[in-house]
Amino acid sequence: MKSYNFKLYSFILVLVLILSSCGTRKYAVKPSEKAAKAADAMAALKSKDLYRFITDWTGVKYRLGGMDKSGIDCSGFALLLEKNIYGHTLPRRSKDQAEAIKKKSKDNLEEGDLIFFSFGGNEVDHVGVYLNSNFFVHASTTRGVVVDDLNMPVYQNAIVKTGTLK
Repeated sequence: MKSYNFKLYSFILVLVLILSSCGTRKYAVKPSEKAAKAADAMAALKSKDLYRFITDWTGVKYRLGGMDKSGIDCSGFALLLEKNIYGHTLPRRSKDQAEAIKKKSKDNLEEGDLIFFSFGGNEVDHVGVYLNSNFFVHASTTRGVVVDDLNMPVYQNAIVKTGTLK
């Protein structure tokens, strides 16, 4: 009887491991699709200088108050991008940056426009730069400088203002 139970438990364990590994593979497809779409958005940029700037900064870790490759925050990244690519001057804090733009509908955003978010209430506490096809670049607190899909619910629910410096 013990031998039978051992074989049964062993079979169930092997079956669970096989099924769980299949589940892991299915999940792994989504990030690669997302990465491919982000790569397409990057390839479609009108400004090759913007492309080079983003690829040069991609992966730099987030650091509150940071302004260099050892760490950067969202408003510092937006400030440097706007200055180096478009020659625009922005205030340092995202809240102040939001006040400096000309409001624009998020349906009419163009490459280089700014998107402001509020993740902790009504006040602006995050900024990103629009690219195209609903993708934007920003300094994420958890992933550093990344290109993300603006259609993700976490972003859609937090957008408070969009606009341009042009």
